[in-house]
Amino acid sequence: MTRKHPYSGLPDRQFWKRAPGVADLNAFDPVSDVPFRISPDDRIVTAGSCFAQHVARYLSQSGFDHHIAEPAHPIVPADVAEAHNYGLFSARYGNLYTARQLLQLIRRAYGDFTPQADAWDGPKPGTFVDPFRPQIQPGGYASVEELAADRAQHLAAVRRAFETMDVFVFTLGLTEGWEDTRDGAVFPLAPGVAGGTYDPALTAFRNFDEVETADDLTEALTLIRQRNPDVRIILTVSPVPLNATFIDRHVAVSTTWSKAALRIAAEKVRNRFDACCYFPSFEVITSPQARGRYFAEDGREVLPAGVAHVMRLFFHHLAGVTVDTTAAPRAKAPIRDAHSQEMARAMQVLCDEEAINND
Repeated sequence: MTRKHPYSGLPDRQFWKRAPGVADLNAFDPVSDVPFRISPDDRIVTAGSCFAQHVARYLSQSGFDHHIAEPAHPIVPADVAEAHNYGLFSARYGNLYTARQLLQLIRRAYGDFTPQADAWDGPKPGTFVDPFRPQIQPGGYASVEELAADRAQHLAAVRRAFETMDVFVFTLGLTEGWEDTRDGAVFPLAPGVAGGTYDPALTAFRNFDEVETADDLTEALTLIRQRNPDVRIILTVSPVPLNATFIDRHVAVSTTWSKAALRIAAEKVRNRFDACCYFPSFEVITSPQARGRYFAEDGREVLPAGVAHVMRLFFHHLAGVTVDTTAAPRAKAPIRDAHSQEMARAMQVLCDEEAINND
């Protein structure tokens, strides 16, 4: 049959007015075909921005194997373990906001990169923090030796995680970062925010564009595939806006720039690897179909209903299963009932970026 024009006969999802979701948010499903499936038997490793912790939590609560390569000691109470950042990700690496951080973590884990920044002064005199995990240890470490021992154990766990995982979920979060001018080591936070001392001669601001981000992520995934050839890769972009920008412009403008760069980079990298897909959590939360209903009153925090929508689609398309993601969208007025408050508390995540302010 001859087409009237190139768009004739294309699926409804490729047309704004016909694609489900404009009138009924629950019907909004921007996921295209995925190249593989995951199962409860797969060891799934998570890393990236704070939004990645939602994925990790849902995996654990839905009978899937959120692979924890760096667990707390069995005698440690659950609340203490969580306060020390055990189980939030597959290892205690904290937030890996940029692709450069992921790349350097892999290189550090295998002894190919040893940053000059070894320890920062901690929150109290005589304490120390890891420059690459400044908030991982509440109160800091009592000595540099204690920090070094914990780091060695951590990097061993990183190797175990990457070498034994079946699925890797990485959430890109930011493009802005800070690097050591001596060797290019990238920190999750600028010195002085959560430890250390800011020295402009030793620390430089970086804003990684889409080319740098795609190349860094490509190199990181290539290194992972060299040691784990069969790992399946899921890339996402965090929908959470920037908490702060160092660039002299409105934070909303910097947020749009960063998310656009990350989204382009994710698409480029997806096309460079087999068994690699992009999952549109960013689009579910931020698209006009949601009309802002998935953001809290601060316009930044993602509400439980938004996370539930993302994860419902995640399990449907990637696992072929339906899981309980019951959560009502935010009402016009703040919800103060005990159940909603408990849900909000349960959805809290560790976000290193939250430490940034203009004090």
